[in-house]
This record gives sequence, C-alpha cells and structure tokens, in this order.
Amino acid sequence: MSKMIDLSGKNALVMGVTNKRSLGWAIASQLHEAGANLAFSYQGERLRGEVEKLTANWPETPLFECDVTRDAELEKLFSDLSQAWDGIDALVHAIAFAPRPAMEGRYLDTTREDWMTALEVSAFSLVAAAHHAEPLLREGAAIATLTYHAAERVVPKYNVMAIAKSALESSVRYLAYELGEKGVRVNGISAGPVKTVAARSIPGFTTMYRQFEKVAPLKRNVTHEEVGELGLFLLSPMASGITGEVVYVDAGYHIMGMELPD
Repeated sequence: MSKMIDLSGKNALVMGVTNKRSLGWAIASQLHEAGANLAFSYQGERLRGEVEKLTANWPETPLFECDVTRDAELEKLFSDLSQAWDGIDALVHAIAFAPRPAMEGRYLDTTREDWMTALEVSAFSLVAAAHHAEPLLREGAAIATLTYHAAERVVPKYNVMAIAKSALESSVRYLAYELGEKGVRVNGISAGPVKTVAARSIPGFTTMYRQFEKVAPLKRNVTHEEVGELGLFLLSPMASGITGEVVYVDAGYHIMGMELPD
C-alpha cells in the first residue's frame, strides 16, 4: 500500500517503538516507504540504543527521550521537535504498560497503584501527547493509536490493560470531536494478537494466539505488515473522511459471537 500513498514532505512522530517487532515500528516502516520524514520518542536511555539501530539507515531521523508520565519531558519533546520541524502531519501513539502482577492475578485484586499506572501510561498518555502536539498539528493531520478487542469483550488475564484500552478508545472519540474543527483526525487501530515482546508478556498469550486463528473467519492471525498498512492508510489523505473510529485488523475475529464445534 505504501507504493500507492505518497507522503513526501510530511512529518510523522512515532511514540513508543521499543524493538523491530513493535507495532509502532510496523507503522513507521510503512510511513518511511511512503516518503514521510520520521521522528521517534523513546521512554528512557536504555531504549535509545535499540531505536538507533532500527533507524541507522535513515539519515536525519530525530530521536527524543520522553517519559510520558512526566509533563516536563512531554513539553520538552514537542519544543525540541518544533526546532526540527515546522509542523506535524502524523502522530503514532504506540505506548502501553501494566505492571505484571496486575496481569497475572484476578482483576478483582488489582491494586490502586497498578490500576493508576496502567491507565496513566496506556490511556492518558494519548491525551497528554495530543495536548502538547496540538500547536504543531497541521490541518489535515492525523493521530493513530493502538488498541485491542479486550476493550469491549472479556479476555481473561488481560485485566487492567483491557480497562486502559477502553479508556483509550473513549479518548479517541473525544479527541476526534475536539480536534475535528482544526481538521485533525484521531483513530484507533484494533489489531488481533501479534507476536510482539509486549504481547508475549501477557499470561496465556500463546494459547490465545492459537485459538484466535481457529475462530477468525479468515482462519489465520494477522501480520505486522497488515497492521502497518492500516496505520499508513489511516494517517494518509486516503482516510480523510475517517475520524473517531476504532478500525479492526484482526482477520474478522471481532465479528464472531461463538465458535461452532468441529
């Protein structure tokens, strides 16, 4: 799809890439192939080396350290970016985290601290990023974030992260409403289970992954490339009339009400 979309001269900030299997990286790769100028933010110094390796062949790609739980770092990120660019055309929010204990036990036993951490990092960070990015967002700009079907249906062991994704999807709608008058679009990408480092940390992910392809109408799992191509589409002028939506790329899994026995 990237060959059909020309984003030459467009500026895209990708937040949250940690390694080559990140869905944020899948989207970034498609944006790069379409000709966009890219910048990346990473959470801390320990991740800088990985992002540097990924972008080694992309000259003049700005990298910025930014912990999204710190307002001062968010402010510095967009202040520094304004020195490099005169505007932003696309923003990819690929940030999510929940403490492992909150994913292993019962949701009923989630601690206040773990609940707040998951919601702040995984959902409020989109609101905070959009707030700081707003002065730089050009007319026609687009924001895309990553969500999951557990925001609407129970997925055992997804626990507090599912609640965070629900808040994230609601935030997509409210941000789309408020930024729409500026011509800025906001959408969510709900991908089926993909083998990322973060996904593998979810208890029972392997079982979930195998079950998914049995139930999905296409009888398979989705690929990194398919998620990246949807991200490219939603961030491009081809999706100029789409905002406030959660768009699924899950081989049709979310339409199923039940699985028939063999």
